Amino acid sequence: MQHKAEKFSTRAKAVTAVAVLAAVGAGVAGAVSASADTPAAAPAVAAAAVKGKATTTSTHLTVDAATDAAEAALKAARKEGQRVSVAVVDRNGNTIVTLRGDGAGPQAYDSAVKKAYTAVSWNAPTSQLVKRLESAPTLKDIPGTLFLAGGAPVAYGDAPIAGIGVAGAPSGDLDEKFAQAGAAAIADGR
Repeated sequence: MQHKAEKFSTRAKAVTAVAVLAAVGAGVAGAVSASADTPAAAPAVAAAAVKGKATTTSTHLTVDAATDAAEAALKAARKEGQRVSVAVVDRNGNTIVTLRGDGAGPQAYDSAVKKAYTAVSWNAPTSQLVKRLESAPTLKDIPGTLFLAGGAPVAYGDAPIAGIGVAGAPSGDLDEKFAQAGAAAIADGR
């Protein structure tokens, strides 16, 4: 078997040459544009000057303090043989730390977060807030709240800065006792 070399037409050679030159040219152009200096950034817009009375400064619980509080609450619950979850939220109700204790029920996690949120929202232990439902039953309809004992606020001066919620013990009184143990662990300002 002999193979015959096929002859390319002049037109095929020209088209192939143009394609090769285009590919090489694109590579060179890309390399040049990649190494080109970027244009200067647009000048920044000047920030508006705000007078002191238009702002406020707030105090926030640190992650370390929130962790200390949650661990202290969990330790107090373990000491009494209770399986709970603990949540610590900031002034805005955002979760800082949650700990799910060994054997805590699945509902405990969400309940602890809601109790902490409720405590910081009203700057009061949730056991006190349960009593308010008698005169204002629609309070329980506020999203994210849970009016059951087990939440304790953390304040700096008179301002609430965090809430600690505990859920999972057989009574709200126990949950709140453990939440108060968490608050007490950070009361000295660590």
